[in-house]
Amino acid sequence: MLKFNHLFNTLVLLFPLFTYASFNVGFKQINLDKEGSRPLNIAVWYPAKNSGETIAIGDNTVFYGSRVIPNGKPLLSNNKYPLIVFSHGYGGSWHNLSWLAYELTGQGYIVVAPNHPGTTILNRDIKQSVQLWQRPRDLSRTIDAISIDEDLASFIDMNKISAIGHSLGGWTVIALAGGRFNTALFKQDCMTHSNLKACELVSDLGLDNPELNNSMKDPRIKAFITLDTGLARGFTPQSLKNMNIPSLVIGAGIDVGDMAVELESGYLQQFLTKSLSTYIVIPDAMHFSFMQVCKVGAVDLLNKESEGEGIICQDGGTRERTEIHRELSYLITGFLSKIFLNTAD
Repeated sequence: MLKFNHLFNTLVLLFPLFTYASFNVGFKQINLDKEGSRPLNIAVWYPAKNSGETIAIGDNTVFYGSRVIPNGKPLLSNNKYPLIVFSHGYGGSWHNLSWLAYELTGQGYIVVAPNHPGTTILNRDIKQSVQLWQRPRDLSRTIDAISIDEDLASFIDMNKISAIGHSLGGWTVIALAGGRFNTALFKQDCMTHSNLKACELVSDLGLDNPELNNSMKDPRIKAFITLDTGLARGFTPQSLKNMNIPSLVIGAGIDVGDMAVELESGYLQQFLTKSLSTYIVIPDAMHFSFMQVCKVGAVDLLNKESEGEGIICQDGGTRERTEIHRELSYLITGFLSKIFLNTAD
């Protein structure tokens, strides 16, 4: 694990390079293949001109949202914007990381995030969820769609694409970046680590389907970030060793009971090339700390709806979630800025 002090010193040197710009955040949605077998609802955040009314997105009785300009005019820049594709966790949606999308857009990125059919809160169709190999393809289709978008395509640097995923989204971006899943390896590992949440989802996610053994790599991905990933132990050690792009693996130090960081994110750290990978555990973060900030009373509200559901609004220490998010933003923007500043146009 890279010592935090070394990383902190590196980020301090980089910090002046990614202070906030004086522009707003534009937002639009793309409905891809609406009549097809796997339609995608894609959220898009982008730097926009400071004109137009703002609306709140991702805001509800539980979570705080952020204010954006719907379909705002993109902001012209001397350089094209790097692209980041997001993947949400099991049973989540693009709303979950909308806070991070907003932050990164403020640093000069364009962010796109699809809802994955079958594994989103809006669509739990088992016929879709058992086709887990479709998740990385959703991200490739999302990149395809934004690359020809009439409003934004000309603003994107298609040579600077990264991927960020939380939980099952972490698995998704690893597969997208070249990790090879092996169903036999996963089954064998679950005989030893049967307490892991991933091992309970074989039927729900079709984790014994040989289709998962095929490559899902998209060579356009130049870096990836995982946020307390799950399902990591099914990736073959050799495929992780062979990944030749930078990665940032961030884990939650406090286990919710079935996702021990040393067995999931820590498994990746064993095999990813040390010179390309940074591994950080945030000691007081829990699995859901990576999601939006919860409103006052949200825990009680969620527990009334379903006992124990309030855990998604709980963190593991004395810090508030907003403080954990500031640390995450600092780490992620520093990592991405260093890569793309050193990447020739």
